[in-house]
Amino acid sequence: MNRLRRQRRPLPTGTVSADSQAFLVADIGGTNARFAFAYRDDPVPQSIANYAVEDFPCFDSVLDQLQHDWGVLKQSEAPFSHVCLAVAAIPEQPEISFTNNAWRFTAESVATRLGCPNISIINDFAAVARALPALAPEHVESIGGGQVQHSKPMVAIGPGTGTGVACLAFDSQGGPIVLPGEGGHVDFAPITDIEAKILSRLRAQFGRVSIERLLCGAGIMNIYRALADIRGVPSEHLTPEAVGSAAQQGDDSLSVETMNTFFSVLGSAAGNLALTLGARGGVYLAGGIAPRYIDLLRKSDFRARFLAKGRFADFNGEIATLVVIHPDPGLLGAALMCAESE
Repeated sequence: MNRLRRQRRPLPTGTVSADSQAFLVADIGGTNARFAFAYRDDPVPQSIANYAVEDFPCFDSVLDQLQHDWGVLKQSEAPFSHVCLAVAAIPEQPEISFTNNAWRFTAESVATRLGCPNISIINDFAAVARALPALAPEHVESIGGGQVQHSKPMVAIGPGTGTGVACLAFDSQGGPIVLPGEGGHVDFAPITDIEAKILSRLRAQFGRVSIERLLCGAGIMNIYRALADIRGVPSEHLTPEAVGSAAQQGDDSLSVETMNTFFSVLGSAAGNLALTLGARGGVYLAGGIAPRYIDLLRKSDFRARFLAKGRFADFNGEIATLVVIHPDPGLLGAALMCAESE
């Protein structure tokens, strides 16, 4: 039996016209696939289910389960008016092929299965970026100084199963313009001698080394094992969760150094994005890792490395860095994009 992890929310009430058709939104990453529905008149996503990718051998099988779960929730027989899938993949591919899971599908196959010809496929961090202006104060945690300036470019970077990056800019009327990309796959540039030694070991293993080789769950293990080799000590932990937990407890110096290195590299990468995009609207840390380890993030050199840009340290000093603690920013962003296209 599939082990389904669901986040249920109440059905929408009051603000939706009787003849409105629901649209389906999804946030599909390397570990989880979250599905929700919303309406043009009420684009706050309402959860259908959160599925573990490892529980489903192919995308058709998760659609089978989705259709069953939607059948339990739906209030009418009408098909979805629009389907928007935010994917941790290149959305322009003829066949969607995920970077960090084995699922494959096409827009045509999804349209046929769901009986909805209106299919949009977007990058998962494009959806996160679109959600940024809609986040309430309780959905973010500030890390360090800086100010969020209204209608200025905003950047999302998210270490999780992989590393997502996207930007949000604004037109002359204040309308949002999402700028997706594959910023998680830019080159890793070491700053310290230890990072240079880590790079040397990762280069021997992978050839080219992107920031995603360090800034994700598997990246934590890459850093941990490289540091163990550099320090000449055994690597006892087998998962990033174990490394993170040991670092939080503070009784394992190798794990503490690993997590500080992780957040230091993240600070450098976030600072580079701030410089490149002039992100005076803020740099936002999303994904699954930063919200889980906010205590380690605050103790780390993250903000110092964000600011360590030589003559442009003051430029970055004016830019806010924040952790997104909203449970489903990808679904929120996908729903907003869906509503805007209706």
